[in-house]
Amino acid sequence: MQKEIIYKEYLQREEEFTRSEYQPELEFYSLIQSGNEKKVREAIVGDFSDKATGWGTLSKNRLQNLKYHFVITAAMLARFCIEGGMEVGTSYNLSDYYIGKCDEVTSAKEISKLHVEMSIAYTKKMKELRKKTIASIHVAKIVDYIDEHLHQKIKVEDLANLEKISVSHLSREFKKEMGITILAYIRDRKLETARNMLLYSEYTPGEISAIFAFADQSYFTEQFREKYKMSPLKYRNKYFRALREK
Repeated sequence: MQKEIIYKEYLQREEEFTRSEYQPELEFYSLIQSGNEKKVREAIVGDFSDKATGWGTLSKNRLQNLKYHFVITAAMLARFCIEGGMEVGTSYNLSDYYIGKCDEVTSAKEISKLHVEMSIAYTKKMKELRKKTIASIHVAKIVDYIDEHLHQKIKVEDLANLEKISVSHLSREFKKEMGITILAYIRDRKLETARNMLLYSEYTPGEISAIFAFADQSYFTEQFREKYKMSPLKYRNKYFRALREK
C-alpha cells in the first residue's frame, strides 16, 4: 500500500528525499524523540563522517571538525528530547557525558561509534519515559503496535484480538494505565507524528491526512485544530519558517 511505503520512508529517513541538507537530521531527531528504537537503529546508516557533505567547516582539522559537529548533534538531541518530555537535567547530563567522551576519542571511526551509542541511549530514555506508567504487558504491546501501524485504521477490536483478551478488559486496562482511551491515544499519536511531518517534510496536509488514514482531509484538519489550536497549513507556515530561520 502506497501510504504504508510513504510512512515507513518517513520513519527510516530515506536518502532519496529531495529536501535541504539539514532535513534528514531533523527527521532523525524526531525518531529519537518518539522513542522508536527499532526505527532509529534502521535509520543509523553509514559513518558519522559521511554526513559531513552538507556541513559547514568549523575547523580545518578533519577530526576536530567532526568533534564540533558531534557537539552540535548532542545539543540538538538534548533539545528535542526535552521538548519530548525528558527532564532538562537528565537530557543535558546525557549530552555532557557524550560530549566529554567525544573529547577523548582519536579517530573518525570512534566518533561514529559514539554517535550510534548516544542516539540509542537517548532513544531508550525516551522510550522509558513514554512507557514509565505502563505496568501491563498487554498495554505495552498495544502501544508498540499502534506506533508501528499509524498509517492504518486501527480498531480496538483488532487490538484486543491481538492480545486475545476482551475489548472491555483491554479498554479498562489501557485507560487505567495511560489516562486516556485507546482511540484517543491513537488519534494523539497520529496527530503528533503528522505534526512532525508538517515540520520536517514537504508532504502536504492532504497527503499527510491520507498517510495516516484519516477519514478525509477535513476531519484531519478539524482534529489537528482541536489539538494544536490552528490548521495544519497555518501550523506549517508558522513553525516550518521558524525552523529554517534558526
